[in-house]
Amino acid sequence: MDHNKLDFSVVLGASMHDMKNSLCMLLQSMETISQSIEQTPQAQSEFAKIHYEVARVNSNLLQVLALYREHNAQLPLNIEEHFLDDLVDELLAKNELYITNKNIDVSCDIEQDLAWFFDADLIANLLNDILINALKYTASKILISVHQQNDKLVIEIHDNGEGYPESMLEKANNEMSSALISQGRTGLGIYFANLIASAHVNKETKGHIALANDGRLGGSKFTLVLP
Repeated sequence: MDHNKLDFSVVLGASMHDMKNSLCMLLQSMETISQSIEQTPQAQSEFAKIHYEVARVNSNLLQVLALYREHNAQLPLNIEEHFLDDLVDELLAKNELYITNKNIDVSCDIEQDLAWFFDADLIANLLNDILINALKYTASKILISVHQQNDKLVIEIHDNGEGYPESMLEKANNEMSSALISQGRTGLGIYFANLIASAHVNKETKGHIALANDGRLGGSKFTLVLP
């Protein structure tokens, strides 16, 4: 065996991890700059667009990194108890700049004092990607609903956009496979969401996701169910 041979998978994993850290630092710096300088409305709009695109790339990179780890059986779950209102607050804080600039009305319906056991980093990344997608395609409103139902945690993200394409609904709800990735970046996000959801298992019951166009706001509805 040639011990000097380059293991591309190791290099790829390390590079993705390093890029993820750099993008996180860039996002934090952009938020700090946005708060510390005066900007014209046009500049604010352009700044919000840049922030959104960087956040989108960061989310995409996190997905690829998670998929890489899962492919190499290196996707351990750190299951701990977390309060859902804290999770949602952090989710909205990450996207506050874009939400504010685009005047998107985001409302929350969260069951009081609800806590659950899950991997906070993976679930936060999953929901952040779904929210980023909803922010792009909504007409003006988003609703985040969190409640307990049949001893399971149910998180829903609704918007008042045009809804998911029919082809994506069929693949996502009937045949959750790598074929989804052919749907573009949104397809990759849904594939990633299903991977993370199904990795959460309690008493032989797996988590799952569902897509629909019967949301409470008249547009799409993404549902995450954790046991």
